[in-house]
Amino acid sequence: MTGNGFTDIRPRHWTLRLLPAWARPYGRLARWDRPIGWELLLFPCWWSISLFAPLQSREQAIVWAIWMALFFVGAIAMRGAGCTWNDLLDREIDAQVERTRDRPLPAREVTPSQALVWGVAQAAIGAAVLASFNLIAIAVGLASLLVVAIYPLMKRVTSWPQVVLGLAFNWGALLGDAVANARVSAAAVALYAGGIAWTLVYDTIYAMQDQRDDAIVGVRSTARRFQGAPQTWLTLFATIALTCFGIAGWLTELDWPFWLGLAGVTAHLVWQVGMVKPHDPADCLRKFQSNRILGWMLLAGILAARL
Repeated sequence: MTGNGFTDIRPRHWTLRLLPAWARPYGRLARWDRPIGWELLLFPCWWSISLFAPLQSREQAIVWAIWMALFFVGAIAMRGAGCTWNDLLDREIDAQVERTRDRPLPAREVTPSQALVWGVAQAAIGAAVLASFNLIAIAVGLASLLVVAIYPLMKRVTSWPQVVLGLAFNWGALLGDAVANARVSAAAVALYAGGIAWTLVYDTIYAMQDQRDDAIVGVRSTARRFQGAPQTWLTLFATIALTCFGIAGWLTELDWPFWLGLAGVTAHLVWQVGMVKPHDPADCLRKFQSNRILGWMLLAGILAARL
């Protein structure tokens, strides 16, 4: 298949250079060369635990820091497991898409059975992290597995696979409250809903990279669904995200630093949505990756308001 040669695969990333040659395909299956994925999975966890964890004493702050570290490990492990599972199911489609044809499975650098074992090993690390929490949190975490399992299939049956990705990637917004307080509050649900809408923004932009190839192989996405008016729909999703984040802050009675952080998030989304070039893959990738800045802005606002 011809094309512009664009790809976001980074075979010279330091995480891969440090590995022995035989292990590098497994690092690529886990997307260690593209940390933005686990960062986007991690931020809803960090937002939630920072919003809901008790922080009145030094001891509580230490517990919060331990939870933050556990979420960090769990996000890397579960993102890697999810990507490996996604590549297993999509290996034939990936072989037909320019950006993904060099992934380890379509390139035959690993076998499906080897990839499956690797995926299970990463999931086991995530399970160990989850097992360190209370029973309510464990139940909440386990409830996400069905969504994670079916996501790779959604692009075959609906033009809204980004919604299912949002359900999976923002589960940490619910889990943080469950870890801290053994509950799922209305504020956590609002934070979760905002995260889903945010995912619709960034992953629609990400999917714009593949619109041409996706149309050829029959893969569906919100990028293709709304290609006639992408900014209009992205603006709608961004507005929903900001509204829900605001509701979460209002329900938890956060002080002005949170609203300052949310103002920064608003400015970032205005820039991201207004300036994206839907038919420029490199620009779409840059806009997608810039969402780590948004994640830090909201986290800083939450922590400043809490502390």
